[in-house]
Amino acid sequence: MQIQAIKVQRLYLQVAQQLQDLITAGTFAVGARLPAERDLATKFGVSRPTIREAMIALEIAGLVEVRSGSGVYVQSANVNPAKLTEGAAPGPFEILEARKLIEGETCALAAQRITDEQLQLLQQLLNEMAEENRRDEITEQADEMFHCHIAQAAGNSALTATVTWLWQLRNESEISTHFHQRIRKEGSRPILADHQAILDALRARDSGAARAAMAGHLQRVADHLLEVL
Repeated sequence: MQIQAIKVQRLYLQVAQQLQDLITAGTFAVGARLPAERDLATKFGVSRPTIREAMIALEIAGLVEVRSGSGVYVQSANVNPAKLTEGAAPGPFEILEARKLIEGETCALAAQRITDEQLQLLQQLLNEMAEENRRDEITEQADEMFHCHIAQAAGNSALTATVTWLWQLRNESEISTHFHQRIRKEGSRPILADHQAILDALRARDSGAARAAMAGHLQRVADHLLEVL
């Protein structure tokens, strides 16, 4: 017997593939509205974020159209099944969950090691975020640099590389970039008060407060994404 490599299939893809089969079979006709997100989460036994990721994957594949404030509608039943899994990467909520776990502890460590110069740089980046919000020109570059510089301030190259990689994954994953483009169109902006709380905790060299501020911030981002779309 030939041994085959074990493949870990992402949960949102399992949901998306089942929905694709139902659409192809005609259970959900073209033009029909899919069941509500909460109902699907209950039927599949998964979280709402997983359903949200599955819907974005189906939208990228051309099977459905996500209409903000209205629902998800079947757009086509004739899509190459392989399209759904081409270049499949971790979903945006998966990435946020990982960031919450890793960046929370990284921020706690940074509170013990951060220098005055690094604190000044974080303040400059926070000012840039505020200016982008004011001018409505969101690039998220200052936001990304804020988080990555905190990782650098932790003084652990492995953590710095991990946080940098998670942001890279967020920026390069097709499903993640598609998702974040949608929420920016809906008016989502970096939460300045959260970043200020993180910076205040780092200034106080308070590891517990820094950990809580970072974890709380990323949880609120996840909650906000569910509300926006």
